[in-house]
Amino acid sequence: MDRPASQIWAMRSLYALLAFAVLFLHLLPLDAQPDRWPFPDVLIALTFAWVLRRPDFVPTVLVALVMLMADFLLQRPPGLLAALTVVGSAYLRSAALGMRDAGFAGEWMSVGIVITAVILMNRLILSVMSVQQAALGPVVIQLVLTVAVYPLVVLLSQSALGVRRISAADVSAVGSRA
Repeated sequence: MDRPASQIWAMRSLYALLAFAVLFLHLLPLDAQPDRWPFPDVLIALTFAWVLRRPDFVPTVLVALVMLMADFLLQRPPGLLAALTVVGSAYLRSAALGMRDAGFAGEWMSVGIVITAVILMNRLILSVMSVQQAALGPVVIQLVLTVAVYPLVVLLSQSALGVRRISAADVSAVGSRA
């Protein structure tokens, strides 16, 4: 295997490992009392940050499998949030090259809109199907915290893990795989 292909597979494995670590930490019983603040959805923020920076590191199938596993482990309706996250990541994947010139504020706003759309569509579909769901207040707090934690996820992804925006030279080298 050549170096770029092995690096891509290593980063895909790292994404899966990080996703399972986030899920593991989410499932740990660290406190016996109920949460006062909902935990931000770091997995969605991580997925969207990596999709915008290096779409070749997080293929659609990997996003679908990771989010479906999250649905099962977190006891959510299986497949709904996974499908919505795949749609949101596909939108961001198609807009990634155009957002390269928008700066981080434009990227953050776009990701915030996509996260809001994913959460609202999830809530709307669950209400149409008459599925019992959490109160609106904690869901809005989780939405705000997820959008607020996105810059931290991007910072950690770039500085600690080396997941930087794909450059124009990388686009021509990768070709249509990006």
